[in-house]
Amino acid sequence: MQTWNLRALDVEPHKPEILQSARGEGRSIALHLPAGDSLQEHEVHERAYVVVTEGAVEFVNAAGHSISAGPGFLAVFEPGERHEVRATQDARLLLILAPWPGAGHPGARN
Repeated sequence: MQTWNLRALDVEPHKPEILQSARGEGRSIALHLPAGDSLQEHEVHERAYVVVTEGAVEFVNAAGHSISAGPGFLAVFEPGERHEVRATQDARLLLILAPWPGAGHPGARN
């Protein structure tokens, strides 16, 4: 068993920390997003599970619809689904990508 206390991790802003990664299964990443910063509109090749562990963010989809989220909130994005994450307060997030790497990801080559 591997464990992490997500609230105790010292993750620097804009320097995501890979907590665990298993090819063909998934990758978990801790992020620190300072208030006012964002993960600009993007998409990933994997299904993305984003858990807010501290602070507050706003999730925005490609159509411009947004939802505010705080600790304990989970958002799930389908592979290729464009979205943006804006920190309305200093925020810490847990990102889980599965399967890792997803189809079409540059790291998915055999």
